[in-house]
Amino acid sequence: MTAHWLAERTKCFDASGIRKVFDLGSKLANPINLSIGQPDFDVPEDARRAAIDAIEGGKNGYSLTQGIAPLRAKLQDRVDVAYGHPDRELFVTSGTSGGLMLAILTLVNPGDEVIVFDPFFVMYGALAGVAGAKVVCVDTYPDFRVDPEKVADAITPRTKMILFNCPTNPTGAVADEADVRALAELAADRNVVLVSDEIYRDFCYDGPFVSLAQFNPQTIVIDGFSKSHGMPGWRLGFAHGPSAIIEEMIKLQQYSFVCAPHPFQWAAVAAMDLDNREHIDAYRRKRDLVVEGLAGRYELVAPRGAFYAFPKTPWGTGAEFVEKAITEHQLLIIPGGVFSHRDTHFRIAYAAPDAVIQRGIEVLRAMA
Repeated sequence: MTAHWLAERTKCFDASGIRKVFDLGSKLANPINLSIGQPDFDVPEDARRAAIDAIEGGKNGYSLTQGIAPLRAKLQDRVDVAYGHPDRELFVTSGTSGGLMLAILTLVNPGDEVIVFDPFFVMYGALAGVAGAKVVCVDTYPDFRVDPEKVADAITPRTKMILFNCPTNPTGAVADEADVRALAELAADRNVVLVSDEIYRDFCYDGPFVSLAQFNPQTIVIDGFSKSHGMPGWRLGFAHGPSAIIEEMIKLQQYSFVCAPHPFQWAAVAAMDLDNREHIDAYRRKRDLVVEGLAGRYELVAPRGAFYAFPKTPWGTGAEFVEKAITEHQLLIIPGGVFSHRDTHFRIAYAAPDAVIQRGIEVLRAMA
C-alpha cells in the first residue's frame, strides 16, 4: 500500500550485491572471508587514545560543519605542499562516501552525463542516479587501463563529470602517469569536472601515486582515513578543490551530514603523525601471495594498488562461480557483475590474515 509513496530515485539502483554476500556470510559457521573491502588492522593505538581523550574531554557536540580547525590546518598544509595551487580549499567530510555524495549533488543536474570506468565502485552509478544523471560507462577490459581516447569519444555536450578512482576498487589497477596527465588535460580542454576518488592512494605497491590534481588544478579530490588508518567505521573523510565548489559542498553538508563525527576528528589529528608503511608493506606481500597462488589457474591482471584482485572466472559466469564458492566451499568473494556490465570476473579482497588468504587460494585452485 505504501509503494506509491516511494520516490522514483529509489528505483535507479538495487541493494548492494556486496551487502547480499555479507548477509549470506553471516549465516556460515566458518567462512573464508575475502569479501570485505576494509583493512584487517585496527586503528593505531595513539589515534584510539586521542579519540578516547576527546570523548572523555567532552568533545561530543557538533563540530564546525567544515571540521575542527587543527585537523583542517594539518590537512591543508599537506595539500598545499603536494599541489601548490593558489585556490585549493579543504573541508572534513562524513567519510569519503559523504564527500562523493556532496560533490555529485553540488555539481550534477538531472539529465547531465557522468562518465565512470567499467569495472567501477558500486556507489558511483547509484549516486549519479540519485542526482538524476545518466551514467556513461567507459570499458577498461581486458587490462583495466583507462584509455583517454575512449574517454574523449564518450564525451558529449551533456557530459558534466568524470568520476575517477585510482588505485581502483575492484581491480587494484593503478593508472600510469601518462594516462593520468592525458585525462586531466582532456577534462580541462573539454570543460568537464574531474572528481578523483583517492581513498587508496597510500596503497600503491610498484611506484608512487599520481593524482589528477597534479595536472588539472580544477580537480575535486575525495580522500579519507578509512583505509590508510583502519577506521572505516569512524566515517572520516575530506575533500579539496577550487574554493567556489568546496564552499557549496560545505553548505550542502550543513543541511545533510551536518559534520563528521566530532571526537574522531581529534583522533585523525593524531593519526596524521603516524607511519603506516608497515601496513602498506604487509599488503604488498599479501598481493604477491594472491598473484602467485592463482598463477597458472586464473587469468589475472596483477593488481598494483588497493587490496583487491579481479580474476576472470575459469568457467561459468561470475555469479555462478561465486554461488558455488559460497555454498560448497564457504568462500566469500564478490561476483564481478556487482561492479560491471560484464559478469565474467570476481573480486577478492585480500585485506585478511595470511592464513585466511591461503585457505581461499586453496579453494580457488581446486575450483579451477
